[in-house]
Amino acid sequence: MGKSRGRRFRQVPFSPAGLEQRCHEGDDPDEEPAAELLEKVQHPSAEVREYACASISKLLQEQQAIPAFLQRDVVRCLGPLLMDYSLAVRETAAGALRNLSACGGFEVCDDMVSKDIMTPLVALLKECSTGLDANQLSPEKRIEMDKNYIEDIANEAINLLWNVCECSSTAVHIFNKEGCLEAVLLYMKKFSTNVDLAISAANCLQAVTEDNPDLLYSFNASSQQVLETVMLCPESTMKHILLRTLTAGIIWNIKGTIPPGSLGSMVNAILKIFSESLAIDAGETIIRMKEAEKNRLKLAVEGETEENMSDVTENCVLSEDYDLEEIPKGKVKKGENDISDFLPPDQRELKEVTALLMAQQTALEIIVNMCCSEDPSDDEWEELSSSDESDFMENSYNDGSGLLMSPLCLSDEVNSAFLNNLIPKKILEKTAFPNSVALDICMHNPSWKPLIKKLNAVQCRALTCLQNILLVSDMDCLGGASLQSIAQHLSQLVFAKMELPTDTEFLEAVTSALRALLQTMASKNISQSVTPEQLWTLCEAGMNSSSASVKVNIVSILGISGSILAKGQDTAEKLKVIGKFLLEVAMKESSLVVAGEALDALFDVFADGKEAEKAAVEIRLLPALKEFQPVFKMRMRKGKGKYSTDQLCVLDNVKMNLRRFIAYQETLGKSPTCNSEEL
Repeated sequence: MGKSRGRRFRQVPFSPAGLEQRCHEGDDPDEEPAAELLEKVQHPSAEVREYACASISKLLQEQQAIPAFLQRDVVRCLGPLLMDYSLAVRETAAGALRNLSACGGFEVCDDMVSKDIMTPLVALLKECSTGLDANQLSPEKRIEMDKNYIEDIANEAINLLWNVCECSSTAVHIFNKEGCLEAVLLYMKKFSTNVDLAISAANCLQAVTEDNPDLLYSFNASSQQVLETVMLCPESTMKHILLRTLTAGIIWNIKGTIPPGSLGSMVNAILKIFSESLAIDAGETIIRMKEAEKNRLKLAVEGETEENMSDVTENCVLSEDYDLEEIPKGKVKKGENDISDFLPPDQRELKEVTALLMAQQTALEIIVNMCCSEDPSDDEWEELSSSDESDFMENSYNDGSGLLMSPLCLSDEVNSAFLNNLIPKKILEKTAFPNSVALDICMHNPSWKPLIKKLNAVQCRALTCLQNILLVSDMDCLGGASLQSIAQHLSQLVFAKMELPTDTEFLEAVTSALRALLQTMASKNISQSVTPEQLWTLCEAGMNSSSASVKVNIVSILGISGSILAKGQDTAEKLKVIGKFLLEVAMKESSLVVAGEALDALFDVFADGKEAEKAAVEIRLLPALKEFQPVFKMRMRKGKGKYSTDQLCVLDNVKMNLRRFIAYQETLGKSPTCNSEEL
């Protein structure tokens, strides 16, 4: 504790209510249609099976409908249909299973793998990659030559594979064992004619290559050539920007296969793509795309109206010549008054903006991981926990700034590429609040409203990037921005509005960035820019948050500020307030992680200095900590099942530091200066 470690982003599937509990819930209104539809998927008629699968697919988009289907073994019912002789049935079955995996969450995906969904899925993916027999199309479907069934089936299947591989290590193992890489790369090669399929394949491969050393052996020169070709595709649409960004992420994941001599150019190529993505103003793009959509729909309405007028004229002539009935006049007015029929099914402009925001979010998440060192190994934790007591005061306090994180370093390749591509500057720009005009457009258009969440996600990822860059980089990497100007910017994000932000994700991101900034400023002896009033306002808001991470950041920020105050003169009164606050958090906070961080902050604040010694005596810090020590040990014993191994190791370190700090305070209490003050 006392150290702010950079955050890594991993794919985290949501986990709804327990699978067993949901499967046995009774009185479900969806049970009857579930039973009827699952019966119809066995019907001899392909059209009936297709209809049933399409209906199931629609129902599975609603979480409350899922238990009824799980209860009737939907996976084993639909799995064989992935190899149905009808291509339309294959597509709708794959779509239904895709929705089940997307809306069901971790446990459902794991259950799908245990029920052997991977066997027909892998077979389907491989068959799609080699091409399906066009003669399997029904005569009616064969007429619709504008629809590519092979690629549409592949798109549904690859999304299903992506979902289950994100949630199941068994699925990833099967992916490796069955050689699915070749098929996925083949789909990525379709980027020039079917960018949606290529994006789905890239999403899947990025997820599968993360922390998967066994797959690295499958990447040969040919595989890397495919990725390089995709990454260098010249198209400038937002979808192609997303595809290039995802491909750059894949290459970063498999960097272990890149020859050392090519590492620098590889990192520079990756960050060049990220820079291209981040350089685009998402707010301005929303405004522009919304206007483009408006103009396109207007033209579509006008075109349809003209066509209908022509139809009316022709049919009136036919009616006279062939004694046919005249078409009602009302038909012409439909195109004029109701544009709902003309709304594009693909919503191309909305999809372009969504692709841009996903590209920016993905780029920022990968940059976070680039800046972040791996989680400490067990050996490192053991070293932390068993260091010699005699080194405690020297290691922790002699720098006068408390338990601040020792500077990490970016590799030369990454640091150089960061500067060449102006990455820090663009990250700072993305930490600003979204464009108010763009937000207003999204608020007043239901189909565009989900973009607000994506805009906020980009801002939060940028703040996390800033946090990690502050922890691992020097001032040169910040693109000329001073720490003071960054502090002003972050303060404005938090304090600019009348009410403090309450969104947990934003509050966690902005307090993490502020914590890293204050640590960096303290290590460089730069004066803090957060006023005492702002600090206390932030503390109150943070401690009312339901997020333990926000609370950890708040007490750490307070500890950093207090350790700086301890170096000054006539600061004992302020230190007393900080000390009482941190003591209360340590003793009353339900989360041991937050309590441990509060103790660490106390160690920082009262480590050294006459003002700190005076304040510690007046708030009776030593007796309070001695009384709390056995309580903390007991809470740790009881909480072993609630916390991760990493958290318990850190807490164990706090427990040891508490013992040392008490011994240190007892030593101070015996000094002549302190005794004379007490008398």
